[in-house]
Amino acid sequence: MRARAERFLPFALLLPAVAFLALLIVIPMIQALILAVIAEGGGFTLEHFERMAGDVNFSDAWRNTLLLLILIVPLQIVLALVMALLINSRFRGHGFFLYVYAIPLAISDLAAGILWLAVFTERGYLNSSLQGAGLIQQPILFLSFENLPGILTAIVVAESWRATAIVLLILIAGLQLIPRDFFEAADVFGAGRFRRTIHVVLPLLRPSLQSALIIRTIFAFQTFAVVFALAGRNMPVLAGEAYVWYAANRNEHLAAAYAVLLLGLTIVATVVYLRVLGLREAEVAR
Repeated sequence: MRARAERFLPFALLLPAVAFLALLIVIPMIQALILAVIAEGGGFTLEHFERMAGDVNFSDAWRNTLLLLILIVPLQIVLALVMALLINSRFRGHGFFLYVYAIPLAISDLAAGILWLAVFTERGYLNSSLQGAGLIQQPILFLSFENLPGILTAIVVAESWRATAIVLLILIAGLQLIPRDFFEAADVFGAGRFRRTIHVVLPLLRPSLQSALIIRTIFAFQTFAVVFALAGRNMPVLAGEAYVWYAANRNEHLAAAYAVLLLGLTIVATVVYLRVLGLREAEVAR
């Protein structure tokens, strides 16, 4: 009896996580798939996807989502990697630095957007500081509809401040799994800090980089609250259109079509990362 209990113990420990994933991810995902392909009167249809493709904001939302993805994800990966290497060097006060930089993880997306709205708005902290320093005479309209680079910059800064810590924690965990023997061997063979990072750290950190890229890309596709707080409807994104069609237009079928599109994009991105950064059998055996 005891041996049988020990055999089922791992499954019992996994049960809460499986229940969480099923209730909050799997079941809503299935419901979205059903809503996206079911007609108003019943039966299978692709009408909702056709309406989505013909939506006046669809092309802009598609373009803006991919543009933010291209700008946000590489920048956050580079920033997080540099900071992770810095913290892993165990400089004095590295623990406090990590603690401070992880604080934005406790702030919601919308709260972060409102916080940075107070910075970039016409009478916000940034314009007030620049005017006080005599660098500008009139406030700069960073969030104007006509100033797309300004809106993009504000969103990228806000998202980088809010979510880079997620990638940072993943990379730090990966760095701590690398045996110190590898660094000592690199020092013995005369490898400098740069060569050690390129030829030792990055190859061994590839699984963590893969996980960080997948997680951050999924979150980047879902970026909405920060965009909504800073740009409103001036910059539509796919996740925002799903929300608008569900909450404002009361069309759950078209909202589900947008959600299914986002699901498909995240699956494609995940497969690409797994293929490009995945460990080969020879590397695993080594």
